[in-house]
Amino acid sequence: MKITSAKFVKGVKGSSDMPADKMFQVAFIGRSNVGKSSVINALTNQNNLAKTSSSPGRTTEINLFLINNSFYLVDLPGYGFAKTSLKNREKLRKLIRWYLIESGLNQKKVFLIIDAELGPTKADMEVLANFEETNKNIVVIANKIDKLKSSDYERAITGIKKIFTGYRIIPFSAKKKIGIKELTSEIF
Repeated sequence: MKITSAKFVKGVKGSSDMPADKMFQVAFIGRSNVGKSSVINALTNQNNLAKTSSSPGRTTEINLFLINNSFYLVDLPGYGFAKTSLKNREKLRKLIRWYLIESGLNQKKVFLIIDAELGPTKADMEVLANFEETNKNIVVIANKIDKLKSSDYERAITGIKKIFTGYRIIPFSAKKKIGIKELTSEIF
């Protein structure tokens, strides 16, 4: 299957804002500035569908994008560092937790995006542990592989695979459009 249409629907700040329809949802989560919005833009072949920024913490809502008029891609706020107050960071953490764990919404897949060059952080591993308790269908996207030197690529991906044993790993580059076919096949 192919993505033929994609449009921003709304930014959700709480449970009453979620659409009432029964379309499935595919969520993207990761640290601030790991490239969640860039992955969505590359996947949908639209440069400005999801807003990107070099400033951590730009996404402050759960952003819903209607794909092919049949399901939603969900861009979650980043966790970890953000250029905002501790109070706002805590609010975002609670919003993410509500959506993924407490809301009762059944995401078809959750894509955990990590930086391939840095590898998984302590925060990434904590998020993964929370998902494991809820039996989420998780796929790991090792993003920004274009930043790896070719001599470092195998070592980095092998290390990520060792850490995420049992999970599907997709090496990805939004910039060079690498991994889009693999990611699309995981959604459909």
